[in-house]
Parts: sequence; C-alpha cells; structure tokens
Amino acid sequence: MSDEALRRLAWQCRRGMLELDELLGAFLEQEYPALNEELKAAFRQFLQEGDTDLFTWLFEAPGQAPERYAPLVARIRESRGITS
Repeated sequence: MSDEALRRLAWQCRRGMLELDELLGAFLEQEYPALNEELKAAFRQFLQEGDTDLFTWLFEAPGQAPERYAPLVARIRESRGITS
C-alpha cells in the first residue's frame, strides 16, 4: 500500500469521538499492516460507517456488528484488550 493510501486511512481513522480516534489510529498503526487482504478490505469499508455505529460495535455491543465486520471487530477489540 502506498504512503498516500496509508495517510488517507489515517485521516479516516480520525473520527468525532476521542475513543474512536485512539482505538482506530492505534489499530491502523500497529495491526493493519499484518492483516490479510480480506480484513484490510473490511477495515477500509468499516471506516465508511458512522461514528455511532462504530462506537456501538466496538465498545458496547460487538454482537450487533454486521456479519461482514464481525471478524474485524473481534480483532480490533482483542488487539486493544477490550473485553465484555
């Protein structure tokens, strides 16, 4: 992935909520490079979703995430040590 594409993703990780900014930015920096292409594509699509949905799926009700995002949500939560 080009540096420009990574900069665009980093910009998309900056959300309207501090919790999301920190979580998604750290995930992009530390975990994204090692993801397989399917999870990378899911992450790029995931960033197109609304902040309220992302917050709900990542912090409150991961089981409510659409099936296409379930493996990604689990990976993000696990990588940051989010339980429950």
